Amino acid sequence: MLIVFNPAAGRRRSQRLWRVLDLLVHNGVRLEVAETGHRGHATQLAREAVARGAGLIVAAGGDGTIAEVANGLSDTSVPLGVIPLGTANVLAHELGLPFAPRAVAAALAFGRTRLLWPGVARGPAGERLFVQMLGVGFDAAVVHHLPDALKRVLGRGAYVAQSLCEVACYPFPPLRLRLAGEEMEAASVIVSKGRYYAGRHLLAPDANPTERGFSVAIFRRRGRLPALLSGALLPFDLLPRTPGMLLMRATSVEIESGAPAQADGDPAGLASLSIADAPSPIAVVCA
Repeated sequence: MLIVFNPAAGRRRSQRLWRVLDLLVHNGVRLEVAETGHRGHATQLAREAVARGAGLIVAAGGDGTIAEVANGLSDTSVPLGVIPLGTANVLAHELGLPFAPRAVAAALAFGRTRLLWPGVARGPAGERLFVQMLGVGFDAAVVHHLPDALKRVLGRGAYVAQSLCEVACYPFPPLRLRLAGEEMEAASVIVSKGRYYAGRHLLAPDANPTERGFSVAIFRRRGRLPALLSGALLPFDLLPRTPGMLLMRATSVEIESGAPAQADGDPAGLASLSIADAPSPIAVVCA
């Protein structure tokens, strides 16, 4: 078992990791720990471990770390384990994965799995796999400009603070979308595999990450007030009722824009993007 650990998780979350590892070792599980040193390193570590014949690769970090490890496991039969240490841990909430160290260790030791069908975004910068969601527009601008130090200090509150800063200067350029045989214009878009967004806040009630296709949240109203209203509705699980928001199912999405993009909470360059299902699902260890 290889544990791919993002040291940016912070001291408190690192202590949770070591409690999980102590339990695994105590129960006779042989493991190796590798720390990531830069963006994309987790993908490289996962691919190297697959080539060495690893039977299970575990992402210890947030959704971005999980997505990077999943990239390294794409088109393989090696399962993905998760030790949720991130700020939002959206995928862990989505799949009902355990958080308590003893329960996490038990799940990893027994290795029961369920399938997750990721998405793939292709653009000028190359190809990127995402496991939960991809956003283009305002929320991606927040992710792009959020200081890591602020996130370590404030946790989820850092996104609120950065959103208030961003709303004053983001120009809200129009996005051009093509999906389900339709063309439309929007202010922002979130292409989601699952129900949740920014933690355990409801975005797409009918989404299922084990199936092909996406739930696409299209925010059609541009400007500061619609963005602030969306942020105010989020904590109450009312985002699907945002005025001007359209929720659609699609098997592929084309986005044309120079706006920023984010995938699983990490910066993903600038759109334009072509989004479709990954060629095959990934087995994720669950409780």
